[in-house]
Amino acid sequence: MLLNWTVMILYNYFSAMFVGPGYVPLGWTPEKSQDCMYLQYCKVCQSYKAPRSHHCRKCNRCVMKMDHHCPWINNCCGYQNHASFTLFLLLAPLGCIHASFIFIMTMYTQLYNRISFGWSSVKIDMSAAKRDPRPIIPFGLSAFAASLFALGLALGTTIAVGMLFIIQMKVILTNKTSIESWIEEKAKDRIQYYQTGETFIFPYDMGSKWKNFRQVFTWSGIPEGDGLDWPVRDGCHQYSLTIEQLKQKADKRVRSVRYRAIEDYSGVCCPVTKGVKTFFTTPCTEEPRIALSKGDLILATRGLKHWMYGEKILISAADGGIRERGWFPRKCVEKYHCDSETDQPVDEEKKSK
Repeated sequence: MLLNWTVMILYNYFSAMFVGPGYVPLGWTPEKSQDCMYLQYCKVCQSYKAPRSHHCRKCNRCVMKMDHHCPWINNCCGYQNHASFTLFLLLAPLGCIHASFIFIMTMYTQLYNRISFGWSSVKIDMSAAKRDPRPIIPFGLSAFAASLFALGLALGTTIAVGMLFIIQMKVILTNKTSIESWIEEKAKDRIQYYQTGETFIFPYDMGSKWKNFRQVFTWSGIPEGDGLDWPVRDGCHQYSLTIEQLKQKADKRVRSVRYRAIEDYSGVCCPVTKGVKTFFTTPCTEEPRIALSKGDLILATRGLKHWMYGEKILISAADGGIRERGWFPRKCVEKYHCDSETDQPVDEEKKSK
């Protein structure tokens, strides 16, 4: 049985790794040209982002129904490998629970055969068993230490991977991804902030947990659909989610603040020269850092107490339109006040007058 767990775990693990999530074809456009207005355009892939797809920096491609990029499989979890990845998250804890049972029973039986009780003390002799039959495999102090260490690993894996499985099942039963859950939360915040009176309905929830489950898990192992067109619930259409994404993107541009770099920053994760607080409060995220040179302009969209996240404003055409986004220390920048019409600094206008 333990070998069966191992085979099934490795099969789903390598399936999730090598099958991959499925990528939006390069240069993809919707069948109807007028639908392009509802979609975002990816400058890297030179194509429109299909519904439920997102661009992954690590894979450098637009991933169909992207959930997240997993470093353990060195690939994205998405449309084609979501089922294999989730099965791996289920089978790994089950196999570890079985292994934990074996370790516990082994240590219990072996210690029981080596314990001697006295009037005032309890002694454990690891050199040999006190009773017959003797174990087929020698069990000494080193074997006990190795079994205890393996038990700790098995229990730790059960808890950690089991929690990831629960999270994945929650989003699967609502036919969402982790990214789409975040988009839905931001939609509620946007509606509440502007008091628009809108009601955002997630379009891909079929209304039944079984139907949502069948969108990912099928008897053939091949998920339903082609990863580009998706069934939607009544009252929604194919681009309901992408329209909400465009609204959030426009809102982010409106609420962003322009900054100018006053110090150079090399882009390291934990800069030593930018202060102790900046060093110890570095964002615990896989998002990149961007290097800054004095005078660079940055459009900041969010921030922490000592760090900010934004996009560098590229002025020269030689940059090729590549976007540079990431975290940078708040200490290295200052607010850049300029006239929205002339895009000139306010201080320079005052001097000219």
